[in-house]
Amino acid sequence: MTAHTANRPAVLAGTLWPTPPGALHVRPLPRESAATYLTRLATAYHLSPAHLLDGLHITATGTPAAPPATESHLINEATRRLSHFTRIPPAHLARALPPRPPPAAIGMAGTATARWQPVQPALQPLPACTACTIRRSPHQAHPAWIHPAPDLPRIMICTRHQQAASDPTPLDIRPVPELTRTHLRARRRPTATSLTWASTITTRWYDHHQHLHQRWHTRLGRLTAANPHLPQGPASPTLTSRNLITHPETLTLATALDHLPPHPLTHTQQSAFLHDLAGRLHLPRLAPADHDLLWQRLHAR
Repeated sequence: MTAHTANRPAVLAGTLWPTPPGALHVRPLPRESAATYLTRLATAYHLSPAHLLDGLHITATGTPAAPPATESHLINEATRRLSHFTRIPPAHLARALPPRPPPAAIGMAGTATARWQPVQPALQPLPACTACTIRRSPHQAHPAWIHPAPDLPRIMICTRHQQAASDPTPLDIRPVPELTRTHLRARRRPTATSLTWASTITTRWYDHHQHLHQRWHTRLGRLTAANPHLPQGPASPTLTSRNLITHPETLTLATALDHLPPHPLTHTQQSAFLHDLAGRLHLPRLAPADHDLLWQRLHAR
């Protein structure tokens, strides 16, 4: 072996790699966006996602953009090649990267294809816990983005590292321990219908300074004090962190609504429900006005 060939980088599929394939163990986070995982993986090898896909003989279509504005849809053959390169079993990749229906343009062809597709703002992933990201990509601390669970509010909470995100910035939630406690105690997720009602109700209460305003105001103050990097202005923490601020009470309300019968309550049943809900929310009493959305839910069939 000549000195020239001895110093030559390893070759895979016609592409020069700075290190042997699979040597850098970059693991996906649970429910991580495929686009950000590809970005983190490529960055670890000092490549762009386009060069990484090209080296794996995966045809990329569409126009990539910075996360979380786009998502990458991989068909089965592309996933298999990615699994072979990363040495992560396909089943593990499938569990980590949430399945998303591919655009019709991909089809079900047997070729290895990755389609970059724009993601609507309401469906974009959220920033992942920075400590979890570093643990899964020790060679490069590139940000990761994860899709929130479809049956929970659009927030991310890491109970291990006390981080959360309901906007484009991971937040330190150590001064707000009730957020972590709520996640740890949520053994049974509420139904989608009750969660939608509860989110709408607590959002209205928050915006109109009703019932729990003082508690939420205090919680917001603690959150902003612990995160001085939060932007001020039109997109202030009062708005961007609303779902996070109301999260414990939203889940509490959703759980209570799940126990309502499918028919309107009698006056006695309404009083009993409100008394029980006040206790769950740690309020001395709960007396919503006639126009309160909670009354609409109690009278819904």
